[in-house]
Amino acid sequence: MADKPECYDVVVVGGGVNGTGIAMDAAGRGLKVLLCEMNDLASATSSRSSKLIHGGLRYLEHYEFRLVRQALAERESLLANAPHIMWPMRFRLPHQPHLRPGWVIRAGLFLYDNLARRERLSGSRGITFTPEDPLKPEITRGFEYSDGWVDDARLVVLTARKAEQLGARILTRTRCVRAERSSNQCGDQFGDQWQITLLDTRTGDSKVVQAKALVNAAGPWVSSLFDSTLNQTAPRMIRMVKGSHIVVPRLNRDDEAYILQNKDERIVFVIPYEDDFSLIGTTDVDYTGDPSEAAISPEETQYLLEIVNHYFRRQLTPDDVVWSYSGVRPLMDDEEESAQKASRGYSFEIDAPDGKAPLLSVFGGKLTTYRKLAETATDHLCEYFPQARRRWTRHGVLPGGDFDSQPQLKDALRQRYPWLPEKLAARLVRSYGTDSYHLLGDSRNMDDLGEHFLGNLYEREVRYLVAREWAVTADDILWRRTKQGLYAKPDEVKALENWLSAWVGDPTKQTCPSGEAPA
Repeated sequence: MADKPECYDVVVVGGGVNGTGIAMDAAGRGLKVLLCEMNDLASATSSRSSKLIHGGLRYLEHYEFRLVRQALAERESLLANAPHIMWPMRFRLPHQPHLRPGWVIRAGLFLYDNLARRERLSGSRGITFTPEDPLKPEITRGFEYSDGWVDDARLVVLTARKAEQLGARILTRTRCVRAERSSNQCGDQFGDQWQITLLDTRTGDSKVVQAKALVNAAGPWVSSLFDSTLNQTAPRMIRMVKGSHIVVPRLNRDDEAYILQNKDERIVFVIPYEDDFSLIGTTDVDYTGDPSEAAISPEETQYLLEIVNHYFRRQLTPDDVVWSYSGVRPLMDDEEESAQKASRGYSFEIDAPDGKAPLLSVFGGKLTTYRKLAETATDHLCEYFPQARRRWTRHGVLPGGDFDSQPQLKDALRQRYPWLPEKLAARLVRSYGTDSYHLLGDSRNMDDLGEHFLGNLYEREVRYLVAREWAVTADDILWRRTKQGLYAKPDEVKALENWLSAWVGDPTKQTCPSGEAPA
């Protein structure tokens, strides 16, 4: 007799922000959840955004008022639930009269201030630039408004951690290779279920699980999953749009970001990034091919540099680019002519013929509305699970987010660990929040942090990331869990890779720094 398969209420395919959001919400409502991701969490679109929690000021020009209102409302919830990885940011918009008249900008900012209730963010205002500002001297007037910043990859990882804390099982490096409706082998009265074959891409081992409902949250692969895995025709296609960013030595004078208008009606952000850098982006280019292979083109780099050089005194060249990345956004294909006008909204397709096990597929979406998207998707799922509990994520604090302010937490951390360098303490707070105490544990000095790999990355943190946050490779750690890759030399990366190869390959070593078993 064949072994009984593992049985779940919901299996989620896709470890980006939407998939982890749905897994977290469903687990919090009492459902038994498994999430599988073929690579690392946030390894594609969800770590390659502009890293903003914003309503989308430019979406007002495309009359997407409902989307902007929803996103503006979500800013407040997200800023409250994860103050370590998100915080308010002021944006300065230099005024160029020949592009958009001042009255148009003022009207747009008035709408932006008032479409949704603001509790943590200040309103907009007109400003005058001074010689101390980094802009060219002929740019003297502008506007300022509020939005938010987010560490996008850490948002995904912490959402997955919250899901796990609520009982979900998170499987990274695990590909869903086949899913089909099949007879129920789980012994309940639910009827037909999904039989799902999962492949561990590191070991080559496969196993079969059953689920009462299946969620396709594969992001740029949402449509292709129907053909490759479900043996079905996709109910709709997505439009893949590539957005590219570059990182340069810091242009921003203080903590304010800049939003630059261009002649083609696009805007480009210049955002303070990781203490020493500025993040510049994004582009909007239609894309075909494997989303995981998206990369910035020389033309995109030149496009971004030209816009920045039009506004800033310091003139940049391609040699100033210290890092670049590109992400493919799975937008709803609404047949707009230009990629920048394609909707950033989202929709669901639910397939449950004749009462069979449901399939819910997610099309589109944006980072800021991930919680609301997940809540609505889980509402649809719960129609098949009458025992499920009520909505809860509006005030659901993410791991490490149970504190009031970053400066206060940093001071408290340094009081407990007075030997901790200020720059490292600040980075730990804005990455881990109160979980910094778990990471540091009983450390008494810098030697207790273990081997120094590069930048301000030490062995103790790496061990924590392997044990608690599904990190496996140097890229997982340097670019998604931290941004220490910005300071890494090739030989330092190689040393980290060698260490990880030995550590990850020996399960007996994979305990948290304090000696606790991994959560």
